Amino acid sequence: MTAQDSTTVLGDATSQTRTRAKPAGKGDDMVLLRTAAEVTRDIGTARPDIYWPDMLISAGVGYAALAGAILFDNTLLAVVSGIVSILALYRALLFIHELTHIHRNALPGFRLAWNVVVGVPLLTPSLMYENVHTLHHARTRYGTAEDPEYLPLALMKPWSLPLFILIALLAPVAFLIRSAILVPLGAIIPPLRKLVWEKFSALSINPDFRRRPAEGEFARQVFWQELGASIWALALIGSVFAFGWRPLVIALIVLSGVAVLNQLRTLVAHLWENEGEQMSVTAQYLDSVNVPPPSPLAVLWAPVGLRYHALHHLLPSLPYHSLGEAHRRLNERLGTGSTYAGANHPGMFVLVARIARSTMVRGGDRRSAKQAEAA
Repeated sequence: MTAQDSTTVLGDATSQTRTRAKPAGKGDDMVLLRTAAEVTRDIGTARPDIYWPDMLISAGVGYAALAGAILFDNTLLAVVSGIVSILALYRALLFIHELTHIHRNALPGFRLAWNVVVGVPLLTPSLMYENVHTLHHARTRYGTAEDPEYLPLALMKPWSLPLFILIALLAPVAFLIRSAILVPLGAIIPPLRKLVWEKFSALSINPDFRRRPAEGEFARQVFWQELGASIWALALIGSVFAFGWRPLVIALIVLSGVAVLNQLRTLVAHLWENEGEQMSVTAQYLDSVNVPPPSPLAVLWAPVGLRYHALHHLLPSLPYHSLGEAHRRLNERLGTGSTYAGANHPGMFVLVARIARSTMVRGGDRRSAKQAEAA
């Protein structure tokens, strides 16, 4: 989940690997698809008794720890508080992913509450993800140039990976500038408003993605979310005159930690090996990543069900709290030698190493191929 204004730097590298979309060469594993649907029919309802406490407690812990990071004079206590704040606010923020998938009538008031408690205060209202992330799940868009959340990272040059992570450090400052300056100016300058909406209003990693205009009820939600985020951003800047720079700088550092952690998770959410071809549902599943237990740290860096990201691509509407049980049932029904098991991976470090090796090996292969073609 990164803002497009932070990823345009990758445009040159991306253009070297994009190809024209063409039909996938492999069909679907229908046994996998039917079994996934069958074994999850009774666990598909979002439970408010899980969503509400999880989101509110995560946000509460995150803000309390952020206050500690700002107020503690002891450096060690401040650093520990900052780390706790990063992890808790990260978990609270990732409920934005659930908002894009749950039925709008499933959890009355949850979208509004999340925006008030988390989205607007962190300058990442749900408009940044809604009607964007669903394009990533579209059958004919996934992995193509029309996917806002896909880059063939495993096929790009080695320097693109550290750059992909480092630009996340700038995301909180970019969000602050967007809400405090660009959005208010866009209200009186229509061409700027169009530019900001198309290029700087989506949590996407594809620098070529452009948003379509918001319509209907969503357009009304966008207005109020943008208004709230702009007022809050201006208040944050104004707080410097009352409290000095320290609180704002520490808050931005914590949010940079959240952004980097999310970017690392994004880096290992897929294998990123598709060069623009349309893919079957099974191929999309196998290009995605599950990091199931016993991986000990995945609950921290891939919370709110995102350790089962491949399974989520198989069953996008399944609530996050049901993914663990769905994984257990599928493993039990299909076994370790099945297609389902092919998307299970041991942990973040193994996946990062795999992608890094791929950039070095495949980057060299592409250079050799180009040299041979030129000769």
